[in-house]
Amino acid sequence: MPPRPILTYRETVFRRLKTSQLVVDLALAVVYFLIAWPIEAVLVQTGAFGWEYQLGSAGQVIVGGFIAALFSCSLAVRRLSPLLALGLAWVGALVQMGLGRPPSFSDLAIFGVLFATAAYGSRAAYWAGFASALVGALVITVYLFAGPSFAGGGLTWQTLPLALMTLIAAAFALGLSWTIGALVRSAIRTRETRVAQQRAEAETAAEQERVRIARDMHDVVAHSLAVVIAQADGARYAAASDLAVATEALATISTTARSALADVRLLLGQLRHRQGDGPQPTIADLEELYAQVRAAGVPLLVDVDPAPPGEPPAAVQLAVYRILQEALTNALRHGAPSGAVAVRLSWLPDRVELAVRNPAAVSASGDRPGHGIIGMRERAQLAGGRLEAGAEDGDFIVRATIPIGGPA
Repeated sequence: MPPRPILTYRETVFRRLKTSQLVVDLALAVVYFLIAWPIEAVLVQTGAFGWEYQLGSAGQVIVGGFIAALFSCSLAVRRLSPLLALGLAWVGALVQMGLGRPPSFSDLAIFGVLFATAAYGSRAAYWAGFASALVGALVITVYLFAGPSFAGGGLTWQTLPLALMTLIAAAFALGLSWTIGALVRSAIRTRETRVAQQRAEAETAAEQERVRIARDMHDVVAHSLAVVIAQADGARYAAASDLAVATEALATISTTARSALADVRLLLGQLRHRQGDGPQPTIADLEELYAQVRAAGVPLLVDVDPAPPGEPPAAVQLAVYRILQEALTNALRHGAPSGAVAVRLSWLPDRVELAVRNPAAVSASGDRPGHGIIGMRERAQLAGGRLEAGAEDGDFIVRATIPIGGPA
């Protein structure tokens, strides 16, 4: 099961957080409230042109506690629901301005809320936070200079420069909080994209490994089982008349089965220990392959012209061996019982061409290839070549061309 991102944002009101994150946010909100409430409780307006701190009445304590609670709640849910936190912060600010109170410590929660809307919020919360930063700067300036003013006489031509400076400073402070949150949001999305890409690459690699295992198991087991089945059938019919033929068939079955078992153990050992490829068959092993097919009672004609020029690359030799192995296996399983199989190999300077022809027992078609044809085609493609298989004039033909020195 893939790990769930810690800071995933969704197009919903509430986000899914870890329990530890909820505990941290609630504890921070409680500490913030315990600091903000006493400050709000002693802050009262004493004149038309300024505010002073003095011991407040019971009503002042209640009002201060209510405002501090609103901002603390917005801070508590800023990651759980950035849009709700933004709404609570606006309510707290409007209540504060409606009562004619000055800016205070409680307003610092607004910076944390704007950061959360940009970093963790949905698309709606993201742009609502941006708009709130701009509108909030304008509201602060208007409130300070047109409301209960400390500038003396409200907004005039003399106080206009100061008002503009206040507007710029407020917009910069609020916008900076939102911008930092937007940068964090980008970092989160980049990390999630990287994790998703790594997961996709891992799944692709695993799928390729499964295909390789299936191809190798098919190449190793299918051919050997086809030879064993053919020999077993022959031994069963020959046992009644010629025990020597039956004994020879049983010996071939034993040899083929042991060879297949050794190949399977080698393949499983590579998978278990994550080692590189072990010894792989080469064109020098083709004679043994031909002998197994002939021992199964199939007339086999092999024509190699021209011969290999030197030592072909290992990838080319492996591809040629596996393609011939599968083509001969198909001839054993699906070919006409009395038909001869013809193999032709042409080792040219830049490529090797091979063809396997056998009489088809039934009308064959390459439109719906089985696993064997798919595996042969993949072998050829991995070596940089191509392969075609299909019925032609009553025969089934496999043709492949593999470049010598092509990509492995």
